[in-house]
Amino acid sequence: MIPRPRILRHLSGSYELTSGAVVSGPADLADAVRAALPGLDLRPGDSGAIELRLDPALGPEAYRLVVGSRGVEITAGDRAGAFYAGQSLHQLLPDASYRFSTGAAWRVPGVRVEDAPRFSWRGLHVDVARHFFPKREILRLIDVMAVHKLNRLHLHLADDQGWRVESRAYPLLHEVASHRPRTAVHHYGEPEAYDDVPHGGHYTLADLAELGAYARSREVVIVPEIDVPGHASAILAAYPELGPTGERHAVLDRWGISSAILSPLPATVEFLTTVFDEVIGALGEVPYVHIGGDEVVLDHWAASPEIDAYRESLGLASTGPLHAWFLRRLADVLAERGARAVVWDEAFVSGELRPDTVVMPWRGMEVGRRAAAAGHDVVATPVFPLYFDYAEAATADEPMAIGEAITVADVAAFDPAPDSWPVESRARVLGAQAQLWTERIPDGRTLDYRTWPRACALAEVAWSGGTGEDFAGRLGTHLGRLDALGVEYRPLDGPRPWQRRRPHRPGVIRAPDVMERLDRLTHDAESTRPSV
Repeated sequence: MIPRPRILRHLSGSYELTSGAVVSGPADLADAVRAALPGLDLRPGDSGAIELRLDPALGPEAYRLVVGSRGVEITAGDRAGAFYAGQSLHQLLPDASYRFSTGAAWRVPGVRVEDAPRFSWRGLHVDVARHFFPKREILRLIDVMAVHKLNRLHLHLADDQGWRVESRAYPLLHEVASHRPRTAVHHYGEPEAYDDVPHGGHYTLADLAELGAYARSREVVIVPEIDVPGHASAILAAYPELGPTGERHAVLDRWGISSAILSPLPATVEFLTTVFDEVIGALGEVPYVHIGGDEVVLDHWAASPEIDAYRESLGLASTGPLHAWFLRRLADVLAERGARAVVWDEAFVSGELRPDTVVMPWRGMEVGRRAAAAGHDVVATPVFPLYFDYAEAATADEPMAIGEAITVADVAAFDPAPDSWPVESRARVLGAQAQLWTERIPDGRTLDYRTWPRACALAEVAWSGGTGEDFAGRLGTHLGRLDALGVEYRPLDGPRPWQRRRPHRPGVIRAPDVMERLDRLTHDAESTRPSV
């Protein structure tokens, strides 16, 4: 199984599970198991092949699964536990059980599984701003995440290169800011080149509602991100009055960072409050909202007499503390709506955050340790080894990537809560999350290639706390499930011929070099500026 359960013991006997079999027990638990095994068309009933019991003493997301000659017994701590028991049961079946079929019958071996996750946050981040991914791709990704017991989908909905959410209050966001006339296609450090093909798209509020409901049915929490106050070209293309200068920007067609920044004045807070209300209202239950705070150029704030006067009225010494104040104000707004703010680590370095703000230390685990020591919950997100937009090998056989190399083995060796940290700091680690920035991920096929099977290793690290010695062998077997699911993953021995496409240029950006530079920057309170 992937992820590896805490306890798996083989028992004598087996059971034949057939299409249309009855699942009995509490309705919400039965619904969870049915969602985990959609191909079996399980039917609810009073007694049957799968019997479910609720035992909250097991804890959140925990379960016990026993298969014997008389059927399947599942005891779950909650609905999520029942769902994950169903996923483990599914992995006991042949690969063909992941394909649609009618009248199926599968022999389930006798086992006893006792399991619970090491970390509560087991996430994937997908940047839909640089390249837009239609709703169908996100729904499919949720399904594959669920197979791996991954439970947080962080959607990067706004950036310089595009705004991806309908707004009825501010319609120019999706009418103007959601598309650009062309896209950069050159390699890093080379002369600019563009494809001259318009790119765009956005999710309607109805789409968000569907995504939220679909994700919840599969125990996935969607974490929406509206990245502010920087990364704001698209917003200022629609509403330039929200910027310090009133200058109208264009939706950015190149990669990298711009100096575009939102004003920190009350009108901007009012604007973002309205947008948050629309997004939260559409998605439904939203325990977390990511507000970015990264890679911000504060020059336009410093040059604005109005913003400077506002800063002085707040008793703040410089624009750095004003950046921190702005993010705290937004976190307060979200707290009033029952959501916790999440930020990238620049926001922690630049000033005092609201205490319940979650920090994502992308620039390395050392700044994550400092954030945890300061009392913040942390989700481990370091470039190495969790930026899956990096190539898996330093070779031109790989499709175009920002740098290299981050391998399955690198991910498998990662520890989100290192033993070298104090016990109190380790307890602050909610989990781990891989990032899929999409400057060089233009479509769903490339997204599959970049994500899997590295995300299989992430799933095991985040669920089990680390990979077992037999992980490589289990992963090789697990790829048959991905084949059955139609996932176009990267083969372990390298890309298939049609997966190469635009070749990668190795040796330009190496992950170890990047990490060394990023770590130095985290010790500078003014390091909100672009880091790469």
